[in-house]
Amino acid sequence: MLILAIDTALDACSVAVLDTEAAELLAQEQLLMKRGHAEALMPMIARVMQSANLGFTSLDRIAVTVGPGSFTGLRVGISAARGLALAAARPAIGLTTLSGYAAAIVGQSKSAPVISAIDARHDHVYFQIVAGDGSQLVRPSVASVDAAIAASQFGAPHLVGNAANILAERWPNDVPQPVAVDAQPAPDIGWVAWLGAAADPATNPARPFYLKAPDAKPAAQPPFAAQAATP
Repeated sequence: MLILAIDTALDACSVAVLDTEAAELLAQEQLLMKRGHAEALMPMIARVMQSANLGFTSLDRIAVTVGPGSFTGLRVGISAARGLALAAARPAIGLTTLSGYAAAIVGQSKSAPVISAIDARHDHVYFQIVAGDGSQLVRPSVASVDAAIAASQFGAPHLVGNAANILAERWPNDVPQPVAVDAQPAPDIGWVAWLGAAADPATNPARPFYLKAPDAKPAAQPPFAAQAATP
C-alpha cells in the first residue's frame, strides 16, 4: 500500500510517501514554520512525489492530520488532501494530531502510559492519554494544564507533543514523575503515514477535528440603520 501523508496542523509543514509492503518511507520532507503552510505545501507535495517517482494515481490513500491544531493550518492540509483524493479517486483519511504524536511512542512497545499534549494557549492544553499498548485511557479533550495533570493518574507517563514541557514544568512532586519528555513541534510524518495505512476510511474522514472554538471571532455587524446611513 502506498500512502501520501500530510501534516500542517501545527508549527511544521510535513509530507511523506510510505510503502507499507517495503516498510519504508520512499520520500519525505519537513519545514518548521508557524505561518506560510499554504504557500509551502503544494510545492512540497510535488517534490516528495517526484522523489518517490510516483504519480498520484499510484497512491492507495492520502492521510492528513485533522486537529487539534491551528485553524488556518488545518484548512490548508485538509483541503489539499481532499482535492488530491478527489482527483486521484482515492480515499482521504483523517487522523488526529494527538494520535500522530502518540504513535511513535506506542510503536516502541513501552509500558508507560503516553500523554499527548498540544498547547491550546491561555494555560490550556489539548490532550489524550493512551496505555502503552495504544488503548485509550482518556479521550481527546481540552482542559487547563492543572486539570490535564489531575486526569493523568495512570502511573509515570511518557509526555509527548508541543506542550510536553508545559506539563512537565507543572508536574507535582508527590506523584510518579514522567519517564520521558519529548517536546516535538509536530508529529512524526512517518507515523502519520502508518496510522493512515491502518485506519478505516469509513470512520476516519478528512474533516477538521476541533475541541474548541477559534480564539478570533468575526466582528459583530453594525446595526442596519448604521449600515444604511449616508455620509
